[in-house]
Amino acid sequence: MNRRDLIKAAAAAAPAALLPAASAGATPATLETKILRLNLQHTWTTTMSSSQYRDTLHVAYTRDGLTGHGEGAPIVRYHEDADGARQAVESVRDLVLSADPTQFSKLMAEVFERLRGNWAGKSAIDIAIMDWVGQKFGVPLYEWLGLDAADTPLTTFSIGIDTPEITKQKTLEAAEYPILKVKVGLSTDEPTIEAVRSVTNKKLRVDANEGWKDKEEAVRKINWLEKQGVEFIEQPMPAEMIEETRWVRSRVHIPIIADEACQRVSDIPKLKDAFDGVNVKLDKSGGMLEARRWIDVARAMNMRVMIGCMVSSSVTVTAAAHLSPLVDYADLDGNLLISNDPFHGVRVDKGKLILPKGPGLGLTKA
Repeated sequence: MNRRDLIKAAAAAAPAALLPAASAGATPATLETKILRLNLQHTWTTTMSSSQYRDTLHVAYTRDGLTGHGEGAPIVRYHEDADGARQAVESVRDLVLSADPTQFSKLMAEVFERLRGNWAGKSAIDIAIMDWVGQKFGVPLYEWLGLDAADTPLTTFSIGIDTPEITKQKTLEAAEYPILKVKVGLSTDEPTIEAVRSVTNKKLRVDANEGWKDKEEAVRKINWLEKQGVEFIEQPMPAEMIEETRWVRSRVHIPIIADEACQRVSDIPKLKDAFDGVNVKLDKSGGMLEARRWIDVARAMNMRVMIGCMVSSSVTVTAAAHLSPLVDYADLDGNLLISNDPFHGVRVDKGKLILPKGPGLGLTKA
């Protein structure tokens, strides 16, 4: 072969050399979506709703013989449901399947550009891709992120709103968890806390889920809760009542954490004077990558950070747990509230989050 023929052969080979390695002879990527009904061990009641199950969207992304699992837990509060989340993911199927998953930041930026809203659906994609990437490179995601698994915080265990007698029962059943999170926000708040305190002296955190509409009532109840040994209060007033919450904050002595008031990363700077911290959730932010950005912005504003979850399986809870070494507080018990978790992932030992050692999320099937 002369020099001219060699140049022609090299030119013909060049485009193939530029293709992602996975595309040469590899099995095409696949994306599966399904809605899974998670059955609650107890009826779950907050100021917003009462239910015996939650439907979540599960996504499985398979490529090169590896499958990444993702989950989105949409809720009515954010005008989302499982069917809508599934439709949203299906609408970007071609984009996800044609992309190079190792360029996950670029891929998720394109998903965010294409999908307006549908944060739980976007989170399901993000988690599945990140799980796949961790498996591809053979490392747990916390290690990929440069985090120390020993730095995970203690998680709370949540007690939903119920009668005093059932509240006592739930509290006793949570004996192995050193910190409890109690749902309040109704006229029954005092009997609820009294029921809990009648059987335990554990550290308590409370969540009003926007339940108190009057700022004087909020101050009165929070000052009473302080005397019951409550560490902090989450979202005492409706999300839009920022000024009222700022007024409340100046009259109480425990931190106030924003949840429903913080729905986008751009909300965080606006909340600094009314709240002491923010509750970051993957389903609310749109996945692990965006949740990490929320954490960084909150830290830049000198605010405290909680990482929380919806009622969900070990998929979402484990994904959030991989980020937990970055935060002050964890409320990652959504998988502990259900009876049909399809996976094993993060474990809880006397409240301490124990991260899996396997690559990616480190999930195993139940």
